[in-house]
Amino acid sequence: MARAAEPEGRRRGGSVIAYFTSAKFLLYLGHALSTWGDRMWHFAVSVFLVELYGNSLLLTAVYGLVVAGSVLLLGALIGDWVDKNSRLKVAQTSLIVQNSSVILCGVILMIIFLFKTQLLTLYHGWLLTLCYILVITIANIANLASTATAITIQRDWIVVVAGEDRSKLADMNATIRRIDQLTNILAPMAVGQIMTFGSPMIGCGFISGWNLMSMCVEYLLLWKVYQKTPTLAHKSAKVEASELKPLNVKKESDMKPAEGVQLIIEKDVAGFEPQPEKEVGCAARIAEPFITFRDGWVAYYNQPVFLAGMGLAFLYMTVLGFDCITTGYAYTQGLSGSVLSLLMGASAVTGIMGTVAFTWLRRKCGLIRTGLISGVAQFACLILCVVSVFMPGSPMDLTVSPFADISARLFENEPLPTIASPESEMIFATGMPNLLNGSIAPADSDPEMSPEPVPLISVSLLFAGVIAARVGLWSFDLTVTQLLQENVIESERGIINGVQNSMNYLLDLLHFIMVILAPNPEAFGLLVLISVSFVAMGHIMYFRFAQKSLGKQLFVCHTPDPKTAPDSSPPGNTSTV
Repeated sequence: MARAAEPEGRRRGGSVIAYFTSAKFLLYLGHALSTWGDRMWHFAVSVFLVELYGNSLLLTAVYGLVVAGSVLLLGALIGDWVDKNSRLKVAQTSLIVQNSSVILCGVILMIIFLFKTQLLTLYHGWLLTLCYILVITIANIANLASTATAITIQRDWIVVVAGEDRSKLADMNATIRRIDQLTNILAPMAVGQIMTFGSPMIGCGFISGWNLMSMCVEYLLLWKVYQKTPTLAHKSAKVEASELKPLNVKKESDMKPAEGVQLIIEKDVAGFEPQPEKEVGCAARIAEPFITFRDGWVAYYNQPVFLAGMGLAFLYMTVLGFDCITTGYAYTQGLSGSVLSLLMGASAVTGIMGTVAFTWLRRKCGLIRTGLISGVAQFACLILCVVSVFMPGSPMDLTVSPFADISARLFENEPLPTIASPESEMIFATGMPNLLNGSIAPADSDPEMSPEPVPLISVSLLFAGVIAARVGLWSFDLTVTQLLQENVIESERGIINGVQNSMNYLLDLLHFIMVILAPNPEAFGLLVLISVSFVAMGHIMYFRFAQKSLGKQLFVCHTPDPKTAPDSSPPGNTSTV
């Protein structure tokens, strides 16, 4: 018996070792390191800019606008660069550029913190202004490189590693999202503690050191994944050679002469000789980025999953998420820091539940129906947010103009808001308000008078809806992500996903503009109603896509083959997947 158990134990030990050395696990590990560094930096850079500019939000707002505008304009160009170059070159280049930019930014910020007084006196402060511009520019380059990394790893490498097994692809997508959920909560908390108990300069040094170490480890992990997955060396534009046999297959007669035969192989592959390129005129070189931009958006519009991608983008036009806007509103409604931290933790848990629900629903009902069920679940939960607008404790007052605060600042010359109080600084240092009680007095109230507590039923329903809706939200996000992975041909994955990122940033930018135009708490209820309307429009677009794809079989739920999932086929496709 003991001898029989010994080989069994060896087999189990061997399978565990095989998993931890597999390309799939190494991809997870590399993504975890990359995401952890990204979340720390995105959180900390806003804090640094607030700290440097006299506790004003101006630099942070400029940085956010530059980042959103850059991805909006350059998303298609980044995706096109991903498509036209070998996978290893793209991954290594974007990794080095991203981490080197963060390290350089950290060093510049440390110099500014150390010598800010001296820099203010040099050239009437213009040298310090130049440093601010340099920090924002380099940080923007880091974000663009991060976008390229996300496209090549999460939209391309993961598809190749999964091979033709769509269930494996779904599981890998879900695991990637779980890593994202955990790092979204833990990374800002970790760097916030370092900055709170240390100093901003120590935070800069820590982030720079982390990115230096992470860059070396990630570089090694990428090389290992590349070695363990030989198909990554072949990047073919030929439709039939795609790993998952994409469904928007063009007819051979519709292909251009060179299309379907182009093959990008790594330089070390024997027999590959690059063809000499024809000389291109100066005007053509100048026009090339604009042509690529146009072609990328046209190609995105012509995708069979266009409506699904647009539906996902519309979900970004919302104030119903755990960002600075929603937590700031909770601050005005009297929620304590401890309660907010618990709510953020609960949102992470429901987000992870959404990834679990996605894999289960996909096995039971197929990919497209999973998106429908997820959309209905998300919208049903957001009804609680709509109800909260009209409940006791809601500050919504439709008699107050939503633009009253903007008008006052424009015509009465009121100063821009600053973050001057210790409690407000703690919000940026730790990621949540440092409040000790459950109610807040208005800013102009008499401190000797005890404030009347704000009823919590409205804000409770609001956050209950937001937290519950994240199950459907992340399941829907994974559905659209996999639809794009399965239905976009290999030669267009980069540019299509680049345009998708641009659409996401466009709607996200619009939601920030909406808040800027109506920043007072009395208008937040109106923003909630607008947000739910955009979510509804997004899911209507997805329903239209599903209706065109499945026709009369839309509401016939069946258990598909786990590897083929035939109901993910878009309209007009006759191939068996």
